[in-house]
Amino acid sequence: MTYRTHKQAATARRKGDTSMDYSKTAAEILDGIGGEKNVQSLVHCATRLRFVLTDETKADTDRVRATPGVIAVARSGGQYQVVIGNDVPEVYAEIGKISSILQNTGDSRPKRTEGSLLSRFISMISAIFTPLLWPLAGTGLLKAFLSLAVALSWIDSASPTHLVLNALSDAFITFLPLALAITAARYFKASEFTSLAIAAALVYPAIAGAQGVPDLNFFGIPFVMVSYASSVIPIIIIVWLQSYGERFFYAKLPAAIRRFMTPMIMVLVLVPLTFVVIGPISNFVSSMLADGIGWVFAVAPWLGGALIGGSWQALTTVGLHWGFIPLFALEYQRTGLILVLAPVFASGFAQCAAALGVWIRTRDADRRSLAGPATLSGFLAGITEPAIYGVNLPLKRPFAFGLIGGAVGGALISAGGVSSSAFVVASGLSLPALFGSGSTLMLVLGLAASIIIPFVLVMVFGFKEPVTAAASMGEPSADVAVNSPMDGVVVPLSEVPDIAFAEGGLGQGVAIRPTSGVVYAPFDGVVAAVFPSKHAIGLRHANGAELLIHVGIDTVKLAGEHFVSDLTKGQSVKAGEVLLEFDRAAIDAAGYDLISPVIILNAGKYPVVASGASGAIRHGDALYLAVAAEPVEVK
Repeated sequence: MTYRTHKQAATARRKGDTSMDYSKTAAEILDGIGGEKNVQSLVHCATRLRFVLTDETKADTDRVRATPGVIAVARSGGQYQVVIGNDVPEVYAEIGKISSILQNTGDSRPKRTEGSLLSRFISMISAIFTPLLWPLAGTGLLKAFLSLAVALSWIDSASPTHLVLNALSDAFITFLPLALAITAARYFKASEFTSLAIAAALVYPAIAGAQGVPDLNFFGIPFVMVSYASSVIPIIIIVWLQSYGERFFYAKLPAAIRRFMTPMIMVLVLVPLTFVVIGPISNFVSSMLADGIGWVFAVAPWLGGALIGGSWQALTTVGLHWGFIPLFALEYQRTGLILVLAPVFASGFAQCAAALGVWIRTRDADRRSLAGPATLSGFLAGITEPAIYGVNLPLKRPFAFGLIGGAVGGALISAGGVSSSAFVVASGLSLPALFGSGSTLMLVLGLAASIIIPFVLVMVFGFKEPVTAAASMGEPSADVAVNSPMDGVVVPLSEVPDIAFAEGGLGQGVAIRPTSGVVYAPFDGVVAAVFPSKHAIGLRHANGAELLIHVGIDTVKLAGEHFVSDLTKGQSVKAGEVLLEFDRAAIDAAGYDLISPVIILNAGKYPVVASGASGAIRHGDALYLAVAAEPVEVK
C-alpha cells in the first residue's frame, strides 16, 4: 500500500478519489515484485505491465494487487502481469526513471525451462506482436474510415487523396515483415538490422513482382515465389535461425572480419533458403490455417462466431488470445478480410454492458467509480481489462453474463457473413471496419444482442459483492486477531485528540495510552511502511489486513528525535518482536500527547473491529479481532 499523509488519505476515502500517482505506483510495484534485481525484462501492452521475473516466489502478489492503480495481477505464459488499464504507459515510463530495467531489457521471453510448450509459444507471440498492435490498430482504423468514406461517396477512389490515404492505411500491414523482423530480433537476441535486411529482401519490389512467374530457380534449384507482403510465419522462423547462425559465426570467425562477414553470410544463406524452402512451406501452412478458418465459418458460421464471441474475453484473462493474432494476419494476407475478428466486437461489447449493469446496481461507491470509466473505455477504445478485472470477474456473475452475451452476439454477426476489412482493435470507434461485408441487419442484431443480454441479466439476477470494492479484489480475506503492540491502557478511538483518527476516517480500531516505551509486533507479518520520523509503523498480515501503529499525536514533528528503530520496508516480523523504542518522558516533556491509535487501514476488507479489549493491557494480550467482509447479494 502507498501511504499518503493521514489527512490526505482520509479526504481521499471520503471523496472516493481514484487518481493515481504514477511515480508512487511504479515504486510500490517494483518493491512488491522483489525489486529491480528480480526483473529479467519488462514490456507493456495496452493495459498490462508484463514482467519476466528471476524468481516469482519473491513477488508479494497481495501487496502488488493492493497498490493504488493496480486492477489485477495475473501469471501467464511465463510472465508476471500487472494489469493497470489505460495508464500503463505512464507507470511503465516511471519504472524506467527509477530503475535501469528499461535500459537493460529487450528480451521479454521467459526461461526456456519454464512452462509448457503452449505457454512459451504464447509468450513469444505476445513479445513479438505487442509493440506492433497500436500502429496496426491505428492504421487499420484509418483503413476502416477510408472504406466507409468511399462507400458513402465522400472520397473518390480514383482521386489522389484516396491514393495517399490508402497508402497511409495499407503500408504498415503490407510491409509487416519489416516490423516483425525488429521485434523478433529483440526476442531471439539477433542483430535487428541484419533481420531488417533479410525482411527487406522478402518485400523487395522485384521479388514481389516475381510471384507467379514460372520456372524460377536459384543456382539450378527450382522454387515457386510466394507473396511475403503482410506475412508472419516466414520472418519469425528466419530470425530464429539467424539468432543461432550469428552466435555460431561470431564464435568461429576472426574478430577482424566477423562484424561484416556474419551479416553477409546470414543474408546470403537465409534469404534463398526462405525462397526455396521456408516460404513455400509456411505459405502452405498459412493457406491451410486460413482455409480451415474459412471452412468453419462457411459450414457453420454461427458456431464459429459463438465460439469466438463467447470465449475471447475468457482467453484474454489467461493470455491465450495472443495465439489468434497471427491468424488475423494470415487471414488478411490471404483474403483481405478477417472473419475471426468480427465476433470479437460482440465479446468486448458484452463485457462492457455487464459492467454498465454493475455500475447501476452496485451499492459500493468505489466499485461504481471504477465501473463507469471501465465501461466507457471498453465501448469506445476496446480496452476491456478494467471492466473484466476490476468489475466483472471479481463478481463472477457479470463476467459469465458477458460471456453469454458475447456468444449470442458473435453467432448472429458471423451468421450474417460479417468480417472486418482491417486489422483493428474491436471497439466502438472501429465499427466502420465491419460495414460493407455481409448482412448489416445481422451485424446490428448481433451487436444489440451482445449489449442487451448481459445488461438485462445483470439487472435481473444481480450479483454477490463484498461490502466494498476493496474487498472484491484478490482472494477472500480471513479474520485477523490483533494483539496489543504495547503495555498501557486501552481507550476508545473517539477519545484521540485528532479528528482524522477520532472519526474513523483512517480506519477502525482502538487507541492505547502507553505505560512503557516499547512497541512490539502484534502478529506475524511484513513491514509495509516505516516513516522517516519513526513515529509510526505500517504492518501487513498474511491475510491482507493492513495495520497502522501511530505512537502519539503530531509526533511526526519530532523528526525522529526520541525514537529508535532499525526496521526496513518489506522486512518480515514475528509476533512479540520489538519494532521500535521511544523515550516516553522526553516526548511528554516536549508537550506531545502519547495516546497511540492502533487501526486497520483497509476497511474495505476489514470493515468491523470486534471483541475489543478495555482497561489495562500488556503487549501480546488480545486487543481486537479484525472481521473480514462477507459477500452481499445484490438483487
